[in-house]
Amino acid sequence: MSKVEDFLTQEEEQEIVEAIRIAEKKTSGEIRVHIERTTSLDAYDRAMEVFHELKMDETQLQNGVLIYLAVDDHNFVICGDKGINDVVEDDFWNCTRDAMVTQFKQNQFKQGLVDGIFRAGEQLKKYFPWQEGDSNELSNEISKG
Repeated sequence: MSKVEDFLTQEEEQEIVEAIRIAEKKTSGEIRVHIERTTSLDAYDRAMEVFHELKMDETQLQNGVLIYLAVDDHNFVICGDKGINDVVEDDFWNCTRDAMVTQFKQNQFKQGLVDGIFRAGEQLKKYFPWQEGDSNELSNEISKG
């Protein structure tokens, strides 16, 4: 049984937060990462619960993206709000997931998260480009359960 705090080093966490900041500079979209040890729920159901708890469903353009990880369960989910899901290609989240899995299988968790964040950021930029007056609606910090 691992602790969530042991999953990433402090330095890796800062690199992930920086990746979110960089990705969000080009979009009005919001990207969050949530890490917890395990969940008794279906991973997707838990991700949606966290999405709501983090108020990601309250962004103005409904363009929040959550990357949820249950470390001990070896499970993760990428979920987007209605605004982004309505416009991205059907296989977008699967392609993003596959890119992350490639890194995760090599125990490159930080790099997998960074790759997923940048990929999500590119799609958000395409459909929700940054505009004058856009504000960072949600924290870039990694949340933990």
